[in-house]
Amino acid sequence: MPVLQDGELVLYGFVGDNYWDEGFTAQDVLYALSEVGRDTDITVRINSSGGYVDDGIAIYNALLAHKGKVTVKVDALAASAASIIAMAGEERIMRSGAMIMIHDPASYTYGNAGDHEKSRAKLDKLGDQMAGIYADRTGEDEDVIREDMRDEVWLTGAEAVARGFATSTEDQRAVAVSAFDFRVYAHAPDKLKRLAAKKSWSFERERPAAASASAKTSQEEQPMADTTQADAVTADIAAEKNKITARIKAIMTSAEAEKQPEQAKYLAYDTDVSADAAIAIMAKGAQPVATDDADPAAYEQDRMRGSGLSAPQPRERPKANLSHSDIFAARRAAVKGA
Repeated sequence: MPVLQDGELVLYGFVGDNYWDEGFTAQDVLYALSEVGRDTDITVRINSSGGYVDDGIAIYNALLAHKGKVTVKVDALAASAASIIAMAGEERIMRSGAMIMIHDPASYTYGNAGDHEKSRAKLDKLGDQMAGIYADRTGEDEDVIREDMRDEVWLTGAEAVARGFATSTEDQRAVAVSAFDFRVYAHAPDKLKRLAAKKSWSFERERPAAASASAKTSQEEQPMADTTQADAVTADIAAEKNKITARIKAIMTSAEAEKQPEQAKYLAYDTDVSADAAIAIMAKGAQPVATDDADPAAYEQDRMRGSGLSAPQPRERPKANLSHSDIFAARRAAVKGA
């Protein structure tokens, strides 16, 4: 959906990507701010379970630099990267039932012990930067906030006001929380976990249902999704995941893989060639050629699967001029971590 609606910035969904109009990016916000004008007062409405930290920080800084007054209203949830965005408001208003969640950033790492140590150092620095933003806006001690981030803290409207994360509450019923599998968070309120379980909220189920825009029925025509169809989609995804896992196992456990381990890794994780074809390539000693013909839908499904299993983290978006292996790096991490 468009970010600018009736003169307000409506930031609903995933922070950092807007595939199938189910999220928003820093670029979307910059375009919207340029359209309303730098001196115009603006209201920002948030309902987001989080996303990529770098986009969250970029949006925070863009709103902070806006010359007009910025009023943030948390309609239901400002979690993780979205809580950083919420801090940009001169006024930060919590609507009834709304919550803010802060926690440590997380990321996938593929590599040796040195690679993991580097990732940890980067995440520690990123967490410190986030804590600094919270401390600047709330007036609280940065070390206290840093510990809260490690523990993962969920704040109601009253608690957010008491600690300075919000400036006031608003006596108005909050809109429904965004669909998200809150069970992946360590200390999400039991109410949200039960709601996620009841509604079977997960990226695996939500994304494929939106993948075909041509088959999408309007809300007026079909207000509720067909559960039978959703179950079939989920079963298809599970079958595809098992197929991918079996293919990778066949390649990596082959005799040829022992002789050419690096080529085996490339063929298993960075290409879609069949196990038989991969083994034949290694047997001949041929070097595969990477292409740019990546499947955007497959990439998005795996990216969102990874996002659902971990907290938001910095990343580089795939671009048209990247290689096949660059684009499918996220797929490799998602499959290996599944």
